[in-house]
Amino acid sequence: MTAEEYIDRADDTLDRTYEEPMPLSAYVESVLEQPELASHAAKYLLDAIEEAGTRTVIEEGEEKERYRFFDDPHNDGEHAILGNTEVLNGLVDDLRSIAAGRGKDEKIIWLEGPTATGKSELKRCLINGLREYSKTPEGRRYTVEWNVAAAGSADAGLTYADNPVEDEDDWYESPVQVHPLAVFPEEVREELLAELNERLDDHVDVHVEGKLDPFSREAYDYLEEQYRREGVEDLFSAVTGPEHLRVKNFVVDVGQGIGVLHSEDEGSPKERLVGSWMHGMLRELDSRGRKNPQAFSYDGVLSQGNGLLTVVEDAAQHADLLQKLLNVPDEGHVKLDKGIGMDIDTQLIIISNPDLEARLNQHADREGQDPLKALKRRLDKREFSYLTNLSLEAELLRRELTNETAVWQADSWDEMESWIQEPLTVQVRDSSAAVSDMELAPHTVEAAALYAVASRLDGQAIPAGLDLVDKALLFDRGYLQEGDERIDVEDFEFADDADDGEGGIPVTFTRDVVADLLHEERDRHHPDLPVEDVIMPRDVLNEMAERLDTAPVFSPGEAAEFEERVVPVKNHVFAEQESDVLDAVMRDKRVDVETVEEYIEHVYAWESDEQIENERGEYVDPDPLTMKVFEVEHLGRFTEANYDGNDPDEAVRQFRTDKIITALNRHAWRQRDDEFRVADVNPKEIPVIETVLGSHDWDDVKRTYEDFDPRQWDDPPSGTETADLKAKTVRNMQDMFDYSEASAELTSRHVMSQVSYRWD
Repeated sequence: MTAEEYIDRADDTLDRTYEEPMPLSAYVESVLEQPELASHAAKYLLDAIEEAGTRTVIEEGEEKERYRFFDDPHNDGEHAILGNTEVLNGLVDDLRSIAAGRGKDEKIIWLEGPTATGKSELKRCLINGLREYSKTPEGRRYTVEWNVAAAGSADAGLTYADNPVEDEDDWYESPVQVHPLAVFPEEVREELLAELNERLDDHVDVHVEGKLDPFSREAYDYLEEQYRREGVEDLFSAVTGPEHLRVKNFVVDVGQGIGVLHSEDEGSPKERLVGSWMHGMLRELDSRGRKNPQAFSYDGVLSQGNGLLTVVEDAAQHADLLQKLLNVPDEGHVKLDKGIGMDIDTQLIIISNPDLEARLNQHADREGQDPLKALKRRLDKREFSYLTNLSLEAELLRRELTNETAVWQADSWDEMESWIQEPLTVQVRDSSAAVSDMELAPHTVEAAALYAVASRLDGQAIPAGLDLVDKALLFDRGYLQEGDERIDVEDFEFADDADDGEGGIPVTFTRDVVADLLHEERDRHHPDLPVEDVIMPRDVLNEMAERLDTAPVFSPGEAAEFEERVVPVKNHVFAEQESDVLDAVMRDKRVDVETVEEYIEHVYAWESDEQIENERGEYVDPDPLTMKVFEVEHLGRFTEANYDGNDPDEAVRQFRTDKIITALNRHAWRQRDDEFRVADVNPKEIPVIETVLGSHDWDDVKRTYEDFDPRQWDDPPSGTETADLKAKTVRNMQDMFDYSEASAELTSRHVMSQVSYRWD
């Protein structure tokens, strides 16, 4: 695009975001037509979350509905919260109760959890999401601005300047985003809200209970006094006429509808909560012998968050403030000074590490005399935990190492698995300022993520026959595959009190290990390939395990326990590397998907006593020979003795019914709302078929390549079958699994070194 086109697009964006200020009457007409525009804080936050919709995810082996708002969709997932769906759903349930006034409106939401679990990302996600929602027509947020210059003496104007100016510079916005309906007298407002809620197609009514903020009240009172002196009869119309009051929309952001108190913020409790007096302005704006609220800074966290959201980040650093927040949720009121109070409509959220709970429980042994008991009663705690899904941890680790922000939303486990296992290339600048590409080989991110997840799982809550890797895979995809059998997570019983995700290796530790490896020199060489620029899964796993003892974040007991958990992870990752190499070696011998699909279609027609459509569009009976050839030659499950000609015996019939038809029926049940077609079934969803599609063993290699010798793999003699097979295998690994030539070389060497021990 040209420079002018970019300017035009920016103009269009702002034009869509902002409306012209409107008279109060026009605003009332708008909310009568669209009552959601008048939503109070908790309802507005709830509306923003629900408007984004939901999607289905699998976490801890169970399907859950997740609100897309927490994927940060308006910002391409930049601050998406990965995992913790139950915690986020619980947060939304709390908001729903608070917004509806169902018993929790006095609660302060408390989000607690270890470091690097997504709590700070939630804050950023809320800010991003609310900002973008407020730019949409359905999410417009409004407040008021005042102009008293036209009412009389300029000396009493709202300006802080010595010489007030006219026109647009005479308009002053409410510094705390006061709700426009707060202008109305209480009894009139109640009638208006009743009509709004009658028109509102929602289970949560709109509530506007606060009065005008002190800044706006000063303007209102001044105007009312001026017009009363003049004998004006319709005082409210005069005070709120378009020359004095306008309703304007604003973009929600930190400082305007969102207040965030950071750990490093200082000041007295009042300054941090509502702001401070500007002493120089008190002399300019003295109001009838008392402090003028227009001389207040309104830069405290509650002032900034009025109208929507207040977040206290790292709340343990502001524990002294928490008791002063006790009455804010239920009374909705704070004081600027003696006799000057301010009504607050904000959703309070405090965020902390586990250290806050220790501070709150310091007097717990005093039971009824605990001075913090009232505060703890008002806190509604939701606990964030470390991720226990391999795919989520792999996604998070990639985010930590790159600028990737897109949220993974796979259509199948196969697609998700490919993302977990795929390589990663990172550009690194060395001491000579040269930039080079460093490759994390396939399965490297997976290995690091799996080790982190394994460290977080409760080792005492694993059913017999499983290990930590099995549990991690169950949590991620909801089932385990053992040969022909698929075992679903519902078939296992996990302890209800398991502490999965409460501790373990944080992603920041893993990220730092990988980041350091990117700059370390590796003692491996190849005459033609840059193998020194490849980081292998075992490189990361070894380094993570070795650093546990010296990392201050882990206790000696944790370090020893986590170090032991690396072994099953190494075994699992090696098995996957071995599978890659085997598939690449035997690529030419694999059964093509079309042959498999043909077999499935014939079996389904055979079982249901139906016909199939051939290439000429004719409907014919299923071919018994096609099924027999597949079962004997490709599956290897049966011999000629199992057939009378082409007619199957009982064992074959039972196999078709139990292994093929049952799997098809399972898929048909899952898709029961749609028309079921066999062609829609992924062959890999049928366990016995998945086996034949993707697996060979080393005995197959021996039979196929009689002169192959894995002990020669590192440097095979030219002209040998081993040399030819290696060249083909390395190409296949690049083509099939996205290895580079260097990582394919290293991975195949590693696998063949282990295979050679058992070759004879």
